[in-house]
Amino acid sequence: MTAARAGRGRRAPARPGTLRALAGMAYAAPTAVIVLTLFLAPLVLVVVMSLHRWPLLGAPTFNAPANYAKIADDPLFPGAVVFTLKYTAIITVLLSALALGLALLVQERRPGVGFFRTAFFLPGAVGFAAAALLFYGMLNNDVGPFGFLGVKWTGTPNMALTSTIVLVLWRFAGFNMLILLTGLQSIPVEVYEAARSDGASRWQVFTRITLPLLRPTLALMLILSITGSLLAFDQFFIFTNGGPDNSTVSMVMVIYRNAFFKFDLGGAAAISVVLLAVLVALNTLQLKVLR
Repeated sequence: MTAARAGRGRRAPARPGTLRALAGMAYAAPTAVIVLTLFLAPLVLVVVMSLHRWPLLGAPTFNAPANYAKIADDPLFPGAVVFTLKYTAIITVLLSALALGLALLVQERRPGVGFFRTAFFLPGAVGFAAAALLFYGMLNNDVGPFGFLGVKWTGTPNMALTSTIVLVLWRFAGFNMLILLTGLQSIPVEVYEAARSDGASRWQVFTRITLPLLRPTLALMLILSITGSLLAFDQFFIFTNGGPDNSTVSMVMVIYRNAFFKFDLGGAAAISVVLLAVLVALNTLQLKVLR
């Protein structure tokens, strides 16, 4: 009787699988807390705000779907959509081509290639706001080193867009080059050697070996490029301030102005939700096409 009770009182030792699961949960807990606090909770709050009239001061009142219905009535919104899509298309094409060219240029190991890799990547270490201020000072017609040329770098819509594109290419080409360079170096050398031994030209190697095997890396780079372009804010807010004549106002700038100039937090949240839905749809389409 006593032995039976003692046996029933003992707890079975924990299984190794259970211990591993608990250890994994413990390791993942800090990341889960950060994601919940800094991503999921703000996302839920934005959705809730978009369904309410949410003044900066005072209690919110439910008014769905008024915030979504009045998005098209914003005088800046239609132009911002067209400009953002135009800017995204131009930046994605030019940045992808430039980054791929730089990656191919420094792909093979040769004397001095480390210097060029570092030089191409260095602009990526500069903060985006600092880079925008740097270009603003360099292209300033009064004190900038390029001001003596007499060109109004941000004086016309086309020049303002062109100058901003040059800034973004300078800032992000090296970073995207590093992403593509990682993908290029993961391609087995034996594949290239077999193609050369079969008499394949450089163009055939590039189109039939490099690009197909680089597709997953290209998908990652395109997702980052398109998402970053659709969410463009710093370069236009600091460099052009949306001018001239609101010609470089992006969608995020419209959100910013609605929230902090008009104090219409509910309307700004509604535009944010719409932009998020567009981003999710575009990224899903990209993954399906590149798969």
